[in-house]
Amino acid sequence: MRWLALLLGIAILGGVATVVIALQEPETPHAARIGSTSPSEPSPTPSDTGFTDPCGTFDTNMRTPYAITGYWIMPSADRCNWRRQLEEIHKVGGDTVVRIGFGLQPRGVDDEGRILETAPDDGSEAKPDERYGYCVEDGLTCYQAAERDLKAANPGNRVSWSFVFRTDEQYGDGVFRCPQMEKKIVVGERVFFRLIADEDGSDDATCDFSSKGKGYHLILVSAGATDSLTELLDLGDQFGIKVFPSLPLAPRDPTGVTRANPRHIGTLTTLTRRILQDYGTRFAGRESLGGVYQPFELVIRDWADPENVPTLQVYAEQHRIVEQVLPGKPILVSPYLDARKRVDYTSTPAQVGEGFKALARTGVGIIAPQDSRGTGKVGLFWPNWKNQPVDERLKPVVGESTYGTAYYGATRDYYRAMYESRLELRDEEDIDVQLWANVEAFEPSATEKCGTQGTRGRTDKPRLDTAVTLVGPYVSKIISYMWSDFFTCGTPSLSEDLATDWERPIAIQAIREKRQIQDGLQIRGYHLENVRVTLSWTGLETPRVVDSQSVGWFDGQPIADLPPAVGQVWIPVDWASVPPGTWVRVEVTSADGRKAAEPVYYHNND
Repeated sequence: MRWLALLLGIAILGGVATVVIALQEPETPHAARIGSTSPSEPSPTPSDTGFTDPCGTFDTNMRTPYAITGYWIMPSADRCNWRRQLEEIHKVGGDTVVRIGFGLQPRGVDDEGRILETAPDDGSEAKPDERYGYCVEDGLTCYQAAERDLKAANPGNRVSWSFVFRTDEQYGDGVFRCPQMEKKIVVGERVFFRLIADEDGSDDATCDFSSKGKGYHLILVSAGATDSLTELLDLGDQFGIKVFPSLPLAPRDPTGVTRANPRHIGTLTTLTRRILQDYGTRFAGRESLGGVYQPFELVIRDWADPENVPTLQVYAEQHRIVEQVLPGKPILVSPYLDARKRVDYTSTPAQVGEGFKALARTGVGIIAPQDSRGTGKVGLFWPNWKNQPVDERLKPVVGESTYGTAYYGATRDYYRAMYESRLELRDEEDIDVQLWANVEAFEPSATEKCGTQGTRGRTDKPRLDTAVTLVGPYVSKIISYMWSDFFTCGTPSLSEDLATDWERPIAIQAIREKRQIQDGLQIRGYHLENVRVTLSWTGLETPRVVDSQSVGWFDGQPIADLPPAVGQVWIPVDWASVPPGTWVRVEVTSADGRKAAEPVYYHNND
């Protein structure tokens, strides 16, 4: 009977002709040809019934899973808030959280040995930093006490540079290399760690402070009274969520804040090594530790000399450390894109493809480029939209313009270029890197403030669905910046919209595909079972509507290189009547009448 139904489908679609994927989008290779780019380990298994603690009772079921499965979260002094966030994230399909972190900062010291705040831009005098003013030993500031102990080992020793690092984590003894000179300092409820590095930023394993007097770098860490990462990993185990804690952010180059300061890379590397060694001691076997996040952002471009780009040097140094002390745990980076034609130093899709290769060669395990729609640096549009005016919400960034005038390419063009580069790296250089997408859940500006996010405003679910469509066939996971406050502000909040509309279909790709002796169209995406497919193009009076439940075939098995929730539906098509060069609009509608927020387009070049 299904065979007869499929033959009937051919007759129904007599007016539909050959359609091929837009711009000859490469078909996702078959499973036999490609290695999986989904996370290397499955997420922890959540509790079946939830759990109760002093913060309340929490549900660990994933009830309304959306296409986005990972979110950035902010540090929070309220640990109960973390529980509420992870419960909400997991409920809408989240199995990954990326932790925003803090930066290493070089600081001055006054004549009284007090750590100073960062010098103001107006040239005025820096004031003592109250946070580090609490760090005292034997009546001395922690800077003075460190220099006293160094000079006791050799009168020629001195502190030549001071650095501070703030965190709400608390480390174990694994953070120390030289315990005779390094220590944990507890002052009431405040906790500090004193670390010492050689003046060149290296980490001398000999711990010889006496044979030769020299300069040292003091790294003073203001830590949490309890270890937030242990708590977060415990919650990850309970909710079935992998956690990516943040590595220390590199000091910025004063001549260009988008670059890491090469002067301090050695000291940053020492601090990173110490923290990761401690992680290795305490957390190496934790299933909920998904990897680590390097928060220093850079724009992807085709660098002329990538080996001398300071930020790429930071990535490479940190990868080497992670490989040594946390084998199997990847570094996640999330660079951004900039496609604007009217701005200097932006890049075409081809240039971004080359930049992606340079990033991957540093050894990072996961590259999750920001789609950059939230900042307006890239637009969500199809090739046949180039002459259309940009979305109203983009005008604060690119002005009154068409997409083709404003941008070198669209989101889909850039992710396609990076996807192709990833395949080339795998096949030609044996470099296996995961490509994720970071979909920005905000708009360039907003009429109402969204929590603490300044002028950025939250976006809406249709725009999120559109972003999922346009990055869709090229990434193995979609994550989003960020949960608080962009998914939680407003009434209803964006997270509430996800929970009520999670089953709306989202198409991401279509491929001309034969099934036995019949030619047809295979559409990939989310929630495609039993959808109606509508095909239309300019000049066609009546759109062609196909009921996939009657004449199609749905396959929900996982597809290599795509998120596990992506399925595919095949419909029979007679390809004889679409004029060459026509852009075909493909829309999908669920059985209950909900239409996908974004159609997909195909260019018939047969």
